[in-house]
Amino acid sequence: MPSFRITLIIGALRPGVAPDSVLPTLAAAAAELTTVEASDLAVVAGSPRAIVRFTADDTAMALRVGDHVLAAARANVEPASWQVTERVKARWYPVR
Repeated sequence: MPSFRITLIIGALRPGVAPDSVLPTLAAAAAELTTVEASDLAVVAGSPRAIVRFTADDTAMALRVGDHVLAAARANVEPASWQVTERVKARWYPVR
């Protein structure tokens, strides 16, 4: 089954949201629709970046999962940007 990921650059947290709850919330949102392979939080160029990797049958389903994770993110943070990508061999390509 193909592997996809959604990468979100996180802006400000909503009031009352604990920083350590954001990544588990995003992974749980993806897990409601599919199998989550991994999740990670990194700081790149001073910005927190959440990554949730998951499986999906096709790009349409991957975008649906991405939208679901984005909705969960918006309830907790202000996403600065986001992108759904697909793994093909050893590279990640944007899903459109």
